[in-house]
Amino acid sequence: MFSKPNSTPSPTPNALRTEPATSESDPAPRPAARPQGQKMASIIANDLTLEGNVSGGGELQIDGTIKGDVKAERVTIGDSGHVEGGVYAEAVEVRGRVTGSISAKQVRLYGACHVDGDITHEQLAMETGAFFQGRSLRLQRAAAPQPAPLRPADAVAAASASSAPKPSPAP
Repeated sequence: MFSKPNSTPSPTPNALRTEPATSESDPAPRPAARPQGQKMASIIANDLTLEGNVSGGGELQIDGTIKGDVKAERVTIGDSGHVEGGVYAEAVEVRGRVTGSISAKQVRLYGACHVDGDITHEQLAMETGAFFQGRSLRLQRAAAPQPAPLRPADAVAAASASSAPKPSPAP
C-alpha cells in the first residue's frame, strides 16, 4: 500500500563503481591521474619488519627491516633501512645497512651507510664515510662470441668449395 515501484536503477556500490563519485559534500581534491607508464614506488616503512624474500618489477624504498633477499628494478635503502640478505637490482642506493651481498649494474654507497658483504657491479660509487667490508667484484658484460677458428681440414674444404666452378642456371 505504501510501496512505490522504483523505476530508477539502484546505485552501484563504491567498490564496483566505474566512474568517480562526485558529491558536493566531498570538497577534497582528487589526485591527478598518473601517466600510463609511470609506476609508484613501494615503501617499506621504518616501523615495519618483513621476514622472507621480497621481489617486484618496479622501485622499492626500504626504511624498515627485511630479513630475506630483495629483488626489484631499483632498490633504495633509506637511513633507517636494514636488509639482512641479498639485494639484486639494476640500481641500488644504500644510505642504511645491508648485511649480505649486493648485485646490480649501478651501486651507490652514501656516507652514513654500512655494507657487510660482497658487491657485484658494473659501476660502484662510494661517498666519504661509507663503511664497506667485503669484496668488490666488477661485473663484466659478456663479449660478442668470436667465430671458432677453422681446423686445417675445414680450411681445405672451404677453399675447394669456393674455387669449384658453379653450375650455370638452366634457361
